[in-house]
Amino acid sequence: MPEPYFVTEVERQLAARRKKWQPLRILLLVIAVVIAYLALTALVMLTRHGTPRYESIVQHFKYGSIGSEQESGIPYRVWMALPNLFPEIFENRNDYTAFGFLYEKDARGRQRDLPIGVSRRTVNGVDLIWLNCAICHTGTYRQKAGDPPTIVPGMPSNNLHFESFVRFILTTATDERLAPETLMPAVEAVGPRFGTMERLAWKSVVLPRLREGLLLRFNQLSPLLKRQPDWGPGRVDTFNPYKVGPFKIPAASLTDAEVIGASDFPSIFEQGPREGMHLHWDGNNTSLAERNLSAALGAGVTPETVDHGAIDRVADWLLTLKPPPSPFSPDPSAVERGRAVYMTACSGCHGFKETSGYVFKGDAIGQVDPIDKIGTDRARLDSYTEEFRQRQFGELFAGTYYAFKNFRKTDGYANMPLDGLWLRGPYLHNGSVPTLRDLLNPPDQRPVAFLRNSDVVDGVNGGFVSPPCDPSQTQLTGFCYDTSQTGNHNSGHLYGTDLPAAQKGDLLAYLLTF
Repeated sequence: MPEPYFVTEVERQLAARRKKWQPLRILLLVIAVVIAYLALTALVMLTRHGTPRYESIVQHFKYGSIGSEQESGIPYRVWMALPNLFPEIFENRNDYTAFGFLYEKDARGRQRDLPIGVSRRTVNGVDLIWLNCAICHTGTYRQKAGDPPTIVPGMPSNNLHFESFVRFILTTATDERLAPETLMPAVEAVGPRFGTMERLAWKSVVLPRLREGLLLRFNQLSPLLKRQPDWGPGRVDTFNPYKVGPFKIPAASLTDAEVIGASDFPSIFEQGPREGMHLHWDGNNTSLAERNLSAALGAGVTPETVDHGAIDRVADWLLTLKPPPSPFSPDPSAVERGRAVYMTACSGCHGFKETSGYVFKGDAIGQVDPIDKIGTDRARLDSYTEEFRQRQFGELFAGTYYAFKNFRKTDGYANMPLDGLWLRGPYLHNGSVPTLRDLLNPPDQRPVAFLRNSDVVDGVNGGFVSPPCDPSQTQLTGFCYDTSQTGNHNSGHLYGTDLPAAQKGDLLAYLLTF
């Protein structure tokens, strides 16, 4: 038989102590489990990355990320809350149409949450949004007022008032409505409530980082914008914002000659035949790949965040993207006579239109005409400087496969192919001439001020309906483009201006078919 077990006094005291501390040990274990769970939740949340994938190339062009969100973007939930926070800026709309952003409907017939040209990417657990190629290169047209707009990928963004949007985003940096105590409830009002860890992350990391980024850009860009006239819809300053932003050149140090560079968004149809031509308005690059990458930088990507695969996918599609055919049907005999005039006076610089498509051939097509010869406003030309070029080479992708090699400083503007011409008004690089008919008149007979922002095509004069306006008066609709302002002059391009009236009419008839 086993011997009887006797509990000593010491053992009784140890057992009592264990019983006394048992609840505390359980509590500590629970706390440890909770901490581990919260830490794991935070780890999963803050390390989540990804971006939507679009099988359709058109959808990818419109909504796919090119890598602009990480450094330039704002949280998706803040984007959705801003219209409610700033109703006076958004004209009491719940979207960004006040700035000319374009929206489509989804499969259920509901307006999509994000407009064309705005993409989404998850970075460190936060859904961020910013811009892609389509923001500058998707527009609309209507054949008459009252028609629903037709969206055309690849045409210039004739609706977008990008400067107004940028100015608004910058002003939010110092607005009390972006303080956490105001912004957090507004964000939750348009979306699900924050979880405990998410709320902590937003208050301690996301919102302070957003405010710091906005303040930095406010300090960089605001002094530049104060020195420039309003760009107006359908236009952008390509290079000056990059000088004061990533290159950190103080706006005050920019010369008067270079500080104004706003010009029209270009079309990007059928890029394949353009390889080797002088690209950008001033023809400062002959490489499609470099031009595309440079444009992506302008949309907000950085050498560290750029998604080369996404950009290449769009670039491949653009090689063969054709513009929609002109809807106009001028008198065939006038078209034929106009073609003869055009082939003599214009085709060498711009190529020509056949019934089978556009022909990208001409002795000077894609070449640069010196500014002294072309005579158009030189502000956009002067905004791209040799100093900027050198910094492109030395600071952007230097030492990598993507290093810039083909940028150059030119002395004029490039002769562009005219495919899709009916969708590219107003005309000249700065959009200073409203219609093709006006372009065939001498500069002193061209409109001094006219309304931009219409997408109703003008089947008689070419371009879009652009009635005259008074720059001194507030406009109820549209934007009054004043050609007397620096960078907006409508001088130059005198080709065809001395033709007899009958030949001008015939030439216009042919151009309306482009």
